[in-house]
Amino acid sequence: MASKFGLAGGIPERRVRPIWDAIDSRQFKNAFKHVTALLAKHPNSPYALALKALILERMGKPDEALSVCLNAKELLYKNESLLMDDLTLSTLQIVFQRLDHLDLATGCYEHACSKFPNNLELMMGLFNCYVREYSFVKQQQTAIKMYKLVGEERFLLWAVCSIQLQVLCGNGGEKLLLLAEGLIKKHVSAHSLHEPEALMVYISILEQQAKFGDALEILSGKLGSLLMIEVDKLRIQGRLLARAGDYAAAADIFRKILESCPDDWKYFLHYLGCLLEDDSIWCDEAVNDPVHPPKFVSCKVSHLTDEEFDSRISNASAFIQKLQADTTNNSVRGPYLATIEIERRKHLRGEGNDVNLMNAIVQYFCRYIIKVNQLSLQCIIFISSSHMCMVPCLLWKLGRCFYGLRFGHLACFTSDVEIFAEVFTPDKKMELLEKIMKNSDASSTMPTQKLGKSISLFKIQQLLLGNMAKSSASELEVSCVQMAEIYCQSIPLSKDLDPQESMQGEELLSVACNVLIQLFWRTKNAGYLVEAIMVLEFGLTIRRYVWQYKILLLHLYSYFGALSVAHEWYKSLDVKNILMETLSHQIFPQMLVSPLWTELDSLLKDYLKFMDDYLRESADLTFLAYRHRNYSKVIEFVQFKERLQRSSQYMEARVEAPILQLKQNSDNIEEEEAVLESLKCGIHFLELSNEIGSKSLTFNEDLQSRPWWTPTTEKNYLLGPFEGVSYCPRENMTKERETSFKRVIEKRSLLPRMIHLSIQSASTSIKEHMEVNGSVPPKISSELKLLLERYAQLLNFSLSEAIDVVMGFSSGERSSVVFGSNLVDWLNFTVFLNAWNLSSHELVQPDENGCRPQTWSILDSLLERYILDKVRSMESELCSSWSDVQLLIQLVTEPLAWHVLVIQSCIRSCVPSGKKKKKTGSVDQTVSNLAHTITNSMQHLSCVLEEIIKWIGEWKKTSEDNILEDIVSPLRNKEQNDGPGQFFRVLESYISLADHTELGDRVSQSVKSWSPVDVARKMVSGKHKVLMEFSKICEAKLKSLKSMKQQISQL
Repeated sequence: MASKFGLAGGIPERRVRPIWDAIDSRQFKNAFKHVTALLAKHPNSPYALALKALILERMGKPDEALSVCLNAKELLYKNESLLMDDLTLSTLQIVFQRLDHLDLATGCYEHACSKFPNNLELMMGLFNCYVREYSFVKQQQTAIKMYKLVGEERFLLWAVCSIQLQVLCGNGGEKLLLLAEGLIKKHVSAHSLHEPEALMVYISILEQQAKFGDALEILSGKLGSLLMIEVDKLRIQGRLLARAGDYAAAADIFRKILESCPDDWKYFLHYLGCLLEDDSIWCDEAVNDPVHPPKFVSCKVSHLTDEEFDSRISNASAFIQKLQADTTNNSVRGPYLATIEIERRKHLRGEGNDVNLMNAIVQYFCRYIIKVNQLSLQCIIFISSSHMCMVPCLLWKLGRCFYGLRFGHLACFTSDVEIFAEVFTPDKKMELLEKIMKNSDASSTMPTQKLGKSISLFKIQQLLLGNMAKSSASELEVSCVQMAEIYCQSIPLSKDLDPQESMQGEELLSVACNVLIQLFWRTKNAGYLVEAIMVLEFGLTIRRYVWQYKILLLHLYSYFGALSVAHEWYKSLDVKNILMETLSHQIFPQMLVSPLWTELDSLLKDYLKFMDDYLRESADLTFLAYRHRNYSKVIEFVQFKERLQRSSQYMEARVEAPILQLKQNSDNIEEEEAVLESLKCGIHFLELSNEIGSKSLTFNEDLQSRPWWTPTTEKNYLLGPFEGVSYCPRENMTKERETSFKRVIEKRSLLPRMIHLSIQSASTSIKEHMEVNGSVPPKISSELKLLLERYAQLLNFSLSEAIDVVMGFSSGERSSVVFGSNLVDWLNFTVFLNAWNLSSHELVQPDENGCRPQTWSILDSLLERYILDKVRSMESELCSSWSDVQLLIQLVTEPLAWHVLVIQSCIRSCVPSGKKKKKTGSVDQTVSNLAHTITNSMQHLSCVLEEIIKWIGEWKKTSEDNILEDIVSPLRNKEQNDGPGQFFRVLESYISLADHTELGDRVSQSVKSWSPVDVARKMVSGKHKVLMEFSKICEAKLKSLKSMKQQISQL
């Protein structure tokens, strides 16, 4: 804004500058003082009022700001000469946008443009408003007007981009692309094009219409000279030729690209695909998920004849060998990976063999160095005869070669060869591992290369052996000891590095952690998990910036229930901006079912603030791209915004945030009703649930950063038995996951409205009996019934079937089989069913004594049974699984809490207030029966809560020193040669013998500061904190029940 200083509305610049300076330095009180003085001299200045509104909005006074803005708008409309002042309008636009009234700003610009239709600045301001509203049609119309007014190329391209957005992101049909093409053609014939971005837009329009020939003609004509970088031009040309089906010409183009950029792996795949006439890579590009790119290279078995295939694959091999020979840079991996890919394609067609593919992978790990003698010369001649695969065997037998590392020491080696190893059977994978291990004595004088090679060998073992089912526990433990020794030897290599630089060998701890987790998975000995935590904490003691360690620790602490510690490690990741969308899945699921409501509230607020701010302000980036003529970014920014808007995590957070508020206030019905009122009684979320089915959701989580044992938020293999799941399984993003997620969110979004209706239903049912000729409003009962039907459908039952399931509990039928993993949902359903039954006459079934509806009795029994069974089955041990406690927390904070709210509503309606009404005998009997029902129910719930509090109290009685001893002593037991603690003991031994001069000051101090007892104490205190928070929740509910008992005793 500072660049726009001038006579705005007749106000001199010297009077305005101090206001903007104060705003820029966030001195809003000082700015307000200046603007007040300015308004005293210019009381009818719309610009001065706009400044005042801006300051008020920044000071957190939105209502006052809106009122001032409306006054300024009114003044503008009265004085048409002021409408030409874009500075006033743009200032108003800023305020209106921040107040979520962008339509008012758009109205101002539309009015101004109608009065001054030839003012380019006003039209650009109006275009900006439409960009912010994502009104693509109006963007197009405004851009066309500007183009007709001044004839500038940029405005034509603004219009064309707006048309593209209508097709890609709006409801526009592809016929609109013909209009865009026609506009550009007409402009080119009259004025040509002058910017590379303009040419890219033209080509993209043609490409979207599959007019590849026309696009190639333009690219090879005069307009093609706009692209100054030849390789960029070749890439576009190759893509167009391939999509047009001219594979031979496309292969030649891609070959030229590889000659200048031999390490371009993507374009080697394009080259090989075109050579073999395989269009799968072009088909996949249209459907690929940019957030989760395909891990494996898809390809079709070629339709070529055997002769054609052999000829073309031989040409590819010869070209790749030439690239390898011409490449002097030893870090270029592409040509060597290409050799493996060629062998893979031959293998998939059935013309290759496992040995060739294995040898290609081995040669990627290390290279053969041949001694110069007569036999070596013969070998070289033999190589040239296209029998490369036989050379290693021949040289090995004759003893004429030795091995040097090629890429086996690089951290990327395992991920590079992972896709190629997938074609092997388990036996062949074992054979490949033996070959790599046999050739692993590659010579290297550099300690860092030796270390890198060792890490690669450990990682390739895990990759090829899968879950290591063929390895015994003792073999895995030996592997851990080897990693520990190598890691300790590598620590001195990093003594001169900055603390924020990656240490040499730090990957070893992550690999070792994975092996320890596998040992736990197979043996169920929690000591391995404790050892993994100790190892990772040791690594973070030396270097605090290893995010991989933190994520592993986050999940391990979560498994034990030390969620407060897990949350601290998550905070240390310093997740900001878009990382909130891609990384918060690491902690959200655990926190949503935890009693750490303050921390969860902070997480949800931070995430929702980022998302809401970005979605509100993302149009700024779009308009910036327009202004800077970067039209490809215009499309990218809008598509990115739409992807975030459809984020599954964003939808979940929007639903869970109000549910958290309801949980926090569920002990006080007045506070709960205030929350519900702020949520419009759940109507907004009901509308959201209606929209979910028609929306296509996006899953933007970075799943590659998750540990192998929990590949998605829904999976955790540590909670199930060892069944030979392959190592590091990665779940594909499937339609089934989206369908399941939608059902969960739809169920959750119904809760606020159903809670509100349940409270109202209970209240009105009492008034029906208390008042003469009273009646329950039919709308409440009928709406609650409709929502119960929807809820039952989401549980895969009709309403009548779901009622039968609940009623079946009273007759001794096994409802637990039906409830299954949906226990919390079923109990929520029963709570709402009971509330509906209180006011509805459709399901009136009194219990044996005729005192209360049977559903109430069933609900009390269900809550008591499932909660107490869970409490009595859980062990009071630190290392026990947390999943049972999570379920217990959900049962207390949701169905039990909602049931208590219904009880509070009944009591509030029963307890007389103000002028007493005359009661009949039947009314007295009804109230008496209801009081008896409520009293019994509260007694059941009180006993349940007391049992939970008692169970948590057992933790307090155990001496912390004893717990710490139980954790640490098994790991330190040197007499035990197997089991947990072997990696741990190597670390402790190293620390005791560490040489200060060898490690350097920083590393030495860090190593000595590591305390296993402190780590154990962190585990204990973290779990205790969570349990104490849960205990506070239970105590608050118990206190509420006691207060209600006193109220009901007055009846």
